[in-house]
Amino acid sequence: MSFKKHRVTVLGSTGSIGTNTLDVIARHPERFEVFALSAATQTDLMFAQCAQFKPKYAVMVSEPHARRLAEKIKENGLSVQVLWTPEALEMIAAHELVDTVMAAIVGAAGLTSCMAAAKAGKRLLLANKEALVVGGDVFMQAVRAGGAQLLPIDSEHSAIFQSLPEDSTSWAQRVEKIILTASGGPFRTRAPGTLKHVTPDEACAHPNWVMGRKISVDSATMMNKALEVIEAKYLFGLAPQQIEVVIHPQSIIHSMVQYRDASVVAQLGTPDMRVPIAYGLAWPDRIVSGAKALDFSSLANMTFEVPDETRFPGLPLAWEVLKAPLGSTAVLNAANEVAVAAFLNQRIRFDHIHHVNQATLDLVTVSDVNDIEGLLALDTQARAVAGQIAKSLEL
Repeated sequence: MSFKKHRVTVLGSTGSIGTNTLDVIARHPERFEVFALSAATQTDLMFAQCAQFKPKYAVMVSEPHARRLAEKIKENGLSVQVLWTPEALEMIAAHELVDTVMAAIVGAAGLTSCMAAAKAGKRLLLANKEALVVGGDVFMQAVRAGGAQLLPIDSEHSAIFQSLPEDSTSWAQRVEKIILTASGGPFRTRAPGTLKHVTPDEACAHPNWVMGRKISVDSATMMNKALEVIEAKYLFGLAPQQIEVVIHPQSIIHSMVQYRDASVVAQLGTPDMRVPIAYGLAWPDRIVSGAKALDFSSLANMTFEVPDETRFPGLPLAWEVLKAPLGSTAVLNAANEVAVAAFLNQRIRFDHIHHVNQATLDLVTVSDVNDIEGLLALDTQARAVAGQIAKSLEL
């Protein structure tokens, strides 16, 4: 069977999601070709990706990194065009020759390029939580207005998407609730009183998944699940009270949908991000992802627990900000990014992360924000407030 090759832009190509996306693409050269790549600082890895996939464009965040990459590309006779301006990210996301955009830039920095892809009507594979957490209704309006095809890449949201009816207009009538599973991270059984002594390396040692340091810390605090609750609300159009979180330490069931008749549909698989990536790239087809299949004969017992809010105080903030004025979710996200960065730089303690998040929400006054400029201004304000709070807590 022959396919029209899909041209893919990978935003954040040197991160975990980006490298896994390129792994899947490399397995299907007859279906996909790489149009553009972007990265922050990993010049050597970006060069290796350019040499392998030969994109038309490579975008680096800063001019010095871009110049180093351009020199290596010229020395090796590659025809890749290297760019570094902020507008370049939006250009490769919205380019008329691009069919699919993998949005895997970590944090609010990925919002504007996601918006550009949405407005241009691309197939948008969303691995960047912040586009929805920060953008919310503004982002979803851009998706609808541009006619974009939005497919979630987070393992949990992909699992929900795979477990829902194909006809999205029937979701509200047929679905009772969605259940996001969480591994519980490395501190699921650790005494809450000892969490103040956690080191960055301990927080990044996830028991099941291989992820970047920021998202690993979010998993350890379960703030990643709080952000996923917010994301799920906008992705699937359900009320916040229809979203539940359950701890499932084995990470075999990736999430579930409970229907009105009390039946539950779940998606299972090995904890390998190539599965939801392959699903998004080829949807509605199924293609080889490179992940191992589940071996049911060797599976341990599957267990489930209610999240302990003493150990994970950040999780309830998701429902709090969803009840608050539009833009409150952006404040929570900004505060968390600042707090996690301060922790990873060993400036504040692990348990201070929640303090920074809660205090920032208390101090930043939010009126409903209905445009991207207002959201970005609110993000800037929240970061400044969170930075001052983190500074007051410095070790």
